Amino acid sequence: MNIKHNQGENKGSFYVEVDDMILAQMTYTVANSDKIIIDHTEVDPSLKGQGVGYKLVESSVEFARTNNLKILPLCPFANAVFKKKSDYSDVLF
Repeated sequence: MNIKHNQGENKGSFYVEVDDMILAQMTYTVANSDKIIIDHTEVDPSLKGQGVGYKLVESSVEFARTNNLKILPLCPFANAVFKKKSDYSDVLF
C-alpha cells in the first residue's frame, strides 16, 4: 500500500488513494517550525483490518524524524497509536 503525502504551508496530510479517490487520510496542522499536530484520521470501511491507520501514523513519524519535528497527536486514534508504540516516543511532543 502506497502512502502519499501532501504538504501545504500550514496544513498537510498522509493519505491512500485508490482509483482517484482518497480512501484513508490523516491530516495535520503545522504548529511551528518544529511541531505538527495530528488532528484527524479517517479510513474507509473497505480498508478495514489492513492496518491502514497505523501506516498513516507510521508515515507521519518517519516524516517527523526526517525533518526534526515533534508530533502532538490530538486525534484520538493517533494518540492511541502513540501510547501503544513506545518506539515513537522520540517524536512525541
